[in-house]
Amino acid sequence: MRLPKILQPEKRPHKGLLPIEIAVLAYLVFTLVVMFFMRGELHNPVGMLLFRLRVVAVMAVMWGLYRLVPCPLVMLIRVLAQIVLLGDWYPDTYEFNRCFLNLDHVFCGLEQTVFSCQPSLWFSRVMPWRVVSELLDLGYVSYYPIFFFTVIFYFLYRRPLFQRAAFVVLSSFLLLYVVFIFLPVAGPTFYFRAVGTDVIEQGVFPSLGTYFAAHSDLSYDCLPTPGWQDGLMWKLVEVAKWVGERPTAAFPSSHIGVTVVCLLLLRRTGNRRVFLTVLPFAVLMFFATVYIQAHYAIDALAGLASGTILYIVLWRVSRCFRY
Repeated sequence: MRLPKILQPEKRPHKGLLPIEIAVLAYLVFTLVVMFFMRGELHNPVGMLLFRLRVVAVMAVMWGLYRLVPCPLVMLIRVLAQIVLLGDWYPDTYEFNRCFLNLDHVFCGLEQTVFSCQPSLWFSRVMPWRVVSELLDLGYVSYYPIFFFTVIFYFLYRRPLFQRAAFVVLSSFLLLYVVFIFLPVAGPTFYFRAVGTDVIEQGVFPSLGTYFAAHSDLSYDCLPTPGWQDGLMWKLVEVAKWVGERPTAAFPSSHIGVTVVCLLLLRRTGNRRVFLTVLPFAVLMFFATVYIQAHYAIDALAGLASGTILYIVLWRVSRCFRY
């Protein structure tokens, strides 16, 4: 019986590391160098080293599996394995980030100057309605399916460009993580909880110094998500915060930045129906990041700009690799 195409051996198996694996190793080496120079300040260097060993081990196992069974399905698993590990690379940025002086007071002050208010406080109070809450929470939660869907869509329907698309998506994350390492902005949900929303409403934005070095590494140290607390989407947002949220990665918004990258990749496929299906979720996400107080409005705007730039630059860089 003939095997499905996805299980048939590839005529020209890829030799060596994939472009996304090269990107991950480059980021791993870069962060190891940073760890060396910050070795006296890091709180959990052993755990960080063990995690990097695990990443290399997963990469080696996936490479070995593909060598044994060089078929499209194993290639997809090999790519998705590195994307799944992004869920661990994200909180890893907090281990670096919390060693620096917090800058939320600067960004909060800039927000006040630009908008004459704090949109992350104003938005949810003006529109507390159930339907708005659930729609925006749906937009926020859709972040995770969007980037997985983009990569899998390319695998199923644009196979020759699959690895390039995966490289662009994953590298976008990693470059944003480099920013998060050195730019200690926790975002409204952590900063407002630490100083008190009453203080913020008075137009006072205290500096927290190294407060986050010892605080807010757990979800209960951030503000509860605004909106309809009995809603299914609200509960999913709370679960996502509990699982992996840390007081880091506020500027620019990686949710918006990576989503913009995915939208532009889907637009490149020429499939208008798919692009227009994902677009409403991306629009909801843009507003949701501010509504649920995960980001300042300037973070969201910076996410739009950074996502566009990352897509343009990384798509060109992706041409340099052999596929």
